[in-house]
Amino acid sequence: MEDNEEEEESPTELNTITGLSGFVVISPDKLSLKYTGVSQHGHDVGVVQANKPAPCKRFAYYFEIYVKDAGVKGRVSIGFTTDSFRIARHPGWELNTCGYHGEDGLIYLGKRQGEAFGPTYTTGDTVGGGINYDSQEFFFTVNGTLVGTVSKYIKGPLFPTVAVHSQNEEVTVNFGQEKFAFDFKGYESSERNKQQIAIEKISIPSNMSLGLVKNYLLHYGYEETHHALDLATNSTLPPINGAQENGIDDTSYALHERKILRQLIRKGEIDAALAKLRDSYPQLVQNDKSEVCFLLHCQKFIELVRIGALEEAVKYGRMELAKFIGLTTFQDILEDCFALLVYERPEESNVGYFLEETQREVVADTVNAAILSTKPKGKNQSHSHLETLLRQLTACCLELRSLNDGQGEAFSLNRLLRTNNWKRTKKTT
Repeated sequence: MEDNEEEEESPTELNTITGLSGFVVISPDKLSLKYTGVSQHGHDVGVVQANKPAPCKRFAYYFEIYVKDAGVKGRVSIGFTTDSFRIARHPGWELNTCGYHGEDGLIYLGKRQGEAFGPTYTTGDTVGGGINYDSQEFFFTVNGTLVGTVSKYIKGPLFPTVAVHSQNEEVTVNFGQEKFAFDFKGYESSERNKQQIAIEKISIPSNMSLGLVKNYLLHYGYEETHHALDLATNSTLPPINGAQENGIDDTSYALHERKILRQLIRKGEIDAALAKLRDSYPQLVQNDKSEVCFLLHCQKFIELVRIGALEEAVKYGRMELAKFIGLTTFQDILEDCFALLVYERPEESNVGYFLEETQREVVADTVNAAILSTKPKGKNQSHSHLETLLRQLTACCLELRSLNDGQGEAFSLNRLLRTNNWKRTKKTT
């Protein structure tokens, strides 16, 4: 998933176009409502939804109301409703709605009988309602203090909703245009910390973590780093058990050759890398239109552009890359490679990423995987054990989000790792 949070529209004002009951007057700025009915029964409630549903592709959402006047009976309520909500009823009284009522402090969850929840609220109080998409809960606040949470049993888009139901009741709504009385950002941070604390309580044997790291180093051909780690940990950690050791040994195949090829590619010595492959693994370069050949020839072209040998790069492109023109699989990468020639300063262009060190790593990883695929016996591991775990983590998070109707923050491994690194840094400073 992309690291950027998905863009969504948020509520900005009260809806004065559709579904408006005839028992309220909305202020010109569409942020206040006042009751104008006579409050004779339960079907003359002055209720208004927000102009848009609460954005749901994030960790949580929150809005507040200020009770300017509780009127004669103080029948103000705040909550969430669906687009099929029957106007002129309090949120919480109808199915698929939720409402926290000021008159009795009860929470109503789709029926007329409320449940004990929090304090009553009246003139001068600020009341907030929110949705925690991660825990799938509604939460409510009074005067900046969290009152409590209830299970979010309603599916689909939910509209922030406000209701008044006695003479002179008047309420102002804050959709974030002003500072909230409740520390919403602090709440989000606290909820995330709860997650992290729960994760950190899970005990993982140190030798198991070590096994994952060793497997990763061996999988990608970091022979010397693996050896140094062995020397550093042999005396401080218990030995890895047989099953784990077998998993590590599986990726020791052709370790020295893979190490040499990675070093050559990381230094930009592509001709030497191709020669080494032809000598040790001719089957990988026998098809001159294979993915390995394509990426290595592209990298050679990139290295020529890097040192400013543009004429030589053009000749090389005509000789080695022209054969890939028309192959759909490689077309986009090929066009971006050739685009490097257009710019006076290609490293500053939108295809400048080709000149970064990470591009060499991409090619080295592809060659490394290709060599591992030639292993004659046993199961070929296309990913290290650590990467397999991370892929499973990502899949589980995406499935959980799917079960929640796509609601909640999009999973981002990069953001998760950055957050954890920042917390560790903060602890040590």
